[in-house]
Formats: sequence, C-alpha cells, structure tokens
Amino acid sequence: MLKKESLDNYIDADSRLIKSMSAWDLVALGIGAVIGTGIFILPGTVAATKSGPAIILSFVVAAIVCGLAAMCYAEFSSALPIAGSAYSYGNVVYGQFIGWILGWALVLEYMLSVAAVSTGWAAYFNSLISGFGIHMPTALSGAFDPAHGTYINLVAVLIVLFVAWLLSNGMKTSTRVQNIMVAVKIVIILIFVLVGLFYVKPANWHPFFPYKGGVLAGASAVFFAFLGFDVVAASAAEVKNPKRNMPIGIIGTLIVASILYIAVSVVLTGLVSYKRLNVADPVAFALQQVGQNWGAALVSIGALAGMFTMMLAMIYSSSRLVYSIGRDGLLPKWLGNVNKKSGNPTASLTTVTVLIAIMAGLVPLEQLTNLVNIGTLIAFTFVSFGVIPLRRRKDINHTDGFRVPWYPVLPIISGLACMLLLFRLPLETWVASLIWFAFGMLIYFSYGIRHSKLVNK
Repeated sequence: MLKKESLDNYIDADSRLIKSMSAWDLVALGIGAVIGTGIFILPGTVAATKSGPAIILSFVVAAIVCGLAAMCYAEFSSALPIAGSAYSYGNVVYGQFIGWILGWALVLEYMLSVAAVSTGWAAYFNSLISGFGIHMPTALSGAFDPAHGTYINLVAVLIVLFVAWLLSNGMKTSTRVQNIMVAVKIVIILIFVLVGLFYVKPANWHPFFPYKGGVLAGASAVFFAFLGFDVVAASAAEVKNPKRNMPIGIIGTLIVASILYIAVSVVLTGLVSYKRLNVADPVAFALQQVGQNWGAALVSIGALAGMFTMMLAMIYSSSRLVYSIGRDGLLPKWLGNVNKKSGNPTASLTTVTVLIAIMAGLVPLEQLTNLVNIGTLIAFTFVSFGVIPLRRRKDINHTDGFRVPWYPVLPIISGLACMLLLFRLPLETWVASLIWFAFGMLIYFSYGIRHSKLVNK
C-alpha cells in the first residue's frame, strides 16, 4: 500500500500514447472544461443573493485561491509528464493506496460531471428545437421515472456517444473541434461584454458592498466555477514539450477564465440592479432589460457550445484516468491497453462512455452533483501538500521545469485553503462520498492490491 511507483516506468508505459497537443490545445481544453453554462448564470445569481456588485471581487478572490492549486498542478505536470493526473502523482509521491484514493475521487468527479452536463445540454437543445415546433416525446426526455412518464433521456445519451466517437478518432480531430467550439464560446462572451458596455449605468454598482461579508461568501460560492483546469494535467503524456507547455496550459486556463468571469460580472451588474438578477438566465434577462432581445438566442448557443466542450474535456480526461489505473493493474489490465493505430486507450474510452451514457440517460443526478466538488477538493489538497515530498525526491530532477514560488509556504496555504472549502460542504455530501469511498476500498482490497503491477514486481 505504501510502495511508490517509479517515474521511468510510467514514462515508458505512456510512450504508446501519441504526443500531439500544443500549449494552445491545452488552454482550449482547460477553458472547455472550466467555462460552461455557469458563466451565464453564476455572476447574476450570486450577486443577487450573496455579494451584490462586489461579485467582481469575489471572482478575484476565488481565482487567487484556485491559482494556488493551479501552480501546484503546474509543478507536478512539469516534473511528471505522465497520464492520470492526481492519481499518478499520488502513486509516485505518496504511494499506491493514496494514489488509488485520489483516482477513485477523480473517477467520481469526471463521470458525474459529464452525466450532469449532458442532461443540461439536452434541456437546452430540447428548448431550442421546440422554438421550431419540434418536441421530443415525453418518454424519451428524462431519467427513468415511469411515474412521470419518462424512461430515458435520449438526447443526453446521444450527445455523450457523439463526443466519445469524436475522441475515438484521435486527439488531432477532437482538439480541432474543441478549439473551434471554445472560440465560438469566447466570441459569444466577448459580444455580450462589448455590447453590454454601451448600456452600463455606473449607478447600478452602488452600493458596491450591500451585504456584510459578501465578498468572501460570494468567493466560496463561485470557487467551484473554476474547477476543471485539473483535466489539463490528465493529458501530460500526449503533450509536445510538456515541461514548457503543461504550466502554460494550466495557468493560462485559469488566467483566461478569470478575465472572462470578471468581465461578465462587471458588465452584468452594470446593466441592471443586482437585486433583479436572481433569475434562471441573468445574462439573457439583462440584455432584454436594455432592449437587446437577441440575448436569449445568444446565451443558448453559448451554453450549448460551453457544455459540449466541458463534456469533451471530461470524457477525455476520465478515459485517460481509467487507462492509468488499468495500466497499473488496480483495475482490469485490458483497460490499460492502447490501440496501436490511433494511439488511443480505446478500451477505457469505451468503458467510460457506456457508464456515463447509462447515468446520463437513466439516473436522476440532481442530488449527486455536489460529489463533484468533494472529489476535486480532495485531489487539490493532496496535490498541494504533495509538492513538498516531490521536491525531496532525488530521483526526479525538474530544476528546468515550472516550480511553485515561495516554497513551501504557497503549497501549504493552498492545501489549507482547499481543506477549509472541503469542510464547508454539506453533511449529506460527506455521507454520500463516504459510501463511494467504501465501495472503492472494497474494489482495492478484493482486486486491486492483488493484481497491482507494482506489488507483483
């Protein structure tokens, strides 16, 4: 359980994957995962209920806290250019058992994220086609719930299968599509910002601090908007010049996402009073209030593009995660196979797709999405503190790669900040996660520890 994996073994195993991704591809992958429908909703609802116009500062604070974890990930991905993100990092610096815990937490984060986002994509898509008089049959429009006449969410299943098909054609094709969709999403956000600037009334920013403690309350609410940049770390084995490009991809993602969130917050709270923004679609609502009724269509297209790129990034990273665990023998070894023609871990991609499609089509996910946050924060905590044992490893030389400044103070602050947010999550989230980790322990002790390549050497 405490045995540590060798970096050379991982690099040798991952050499079967094709190195095709540039720094821009990584930033696009990261923005694809981080910027979804939240950018059209969170700045409005959090401003109305928690922070007022000071939502602008809330995003700044959240970006700084997330930036600490991002720097820790950047150092790891530069020093350990291997697939599997926090799972593989855990195996190298903490030992196999902690690695498994982190991998199991991330399996939950990635798969639940995609299943939840696919149902949101289906809802937006059904709403869009209903404007043309096309309606999905009730039986095919929701999770399995015969009492309400729904049996499967067909659109959610189909979009998951389409994204997986794109990924199965290799990273060159899927990154091209990803980059186009990310560009569409950013253009739509910039159109809102540039058009909205002409209608901003500075009086709407007064009072700037209507709620006591509103900046920190807002920051804790919007912190989760930045989660997703860690998917960039999962791609390290398929990146050209990872020591240079991985830190650019991770930190660049966070910088671009922060600028976009802050810009939307500035314009949105300037268009209409924050008190009126507690609605389902604040961006579209604000544009309608200033006579720009094309806002709803713009937001729908932006939301569909945003959710599509999130699904692509998360299915990609979850398939690489499951490949990594299979590569090590902790799950069946065929999951660690790589297709020689495409350089794709086809077995893990297929397995992940089937599981996500079942969840997306049949399982009501409303109560489970908080588990995404707990899985992510556990990984962030271990990666942050893990910079300290990483620096002590004499067999890993990364003096020429990215290093977290003000070591060891920043990694410790980052880990403590993540722990603070962990303990702010509701009790039912902890109970559900303990059930998930108990199931993970059962798999590890009944199968993983006996089939592990590391143990059997």
